[in-house]
Amino acid sequence: MICNDYVGELMELVTFDDLLQAARTQPEPQRLLLVFAAAELPPDAAETEQRAFERGEGGALAPVVCVDKRPEEIANFAALSEESRAAGADWHLLFVAALSGRGGHPPNGDEAVQPMRMMVEQIKGGQIARFLAVDKVGNLVHLQRR
Repeated sequence: MICNDYVGELMELVTFDDLLQAARTQPEPQRLLLVFAAAELPPDAAETEQRAFERGEGGALAPVVCVDKRPEEIANFAALSEESRAAGADWHLLFVAALSGRGGHPPNGDEAVQPMRMMVEQIKGGQIARFLAVDKVGNLVHLQRR
């Protein structure tokens, strides 16, 4: 499920737009799972965690908007970002996964529901290694746990 089709291309992917192009050229049609997440401070955070969060460090990632789209439905990262702003989403990172179609047919929206739920739960639990992460300017980022 999660971006397995792009493993050989990961070294070449630098931006969301690179990912979008790779998705459009896969042998089977794709559906992208997109989870916009915001950093938040847990209510039981210690004072040191609060200070770190105020400096832009730490916190927890909370999904704020989830959507699935075919690559052809996304013009580029700028358009997707503008769409999220228009929807009122305040986010820090975008997590991306892909579902491959079969027999030349893309997965439909109903087929994306359960994988999207699993993706959201994994992000809430800090299990983000399986997803590509994108910053607010469209660059792919590598996240490390402390």
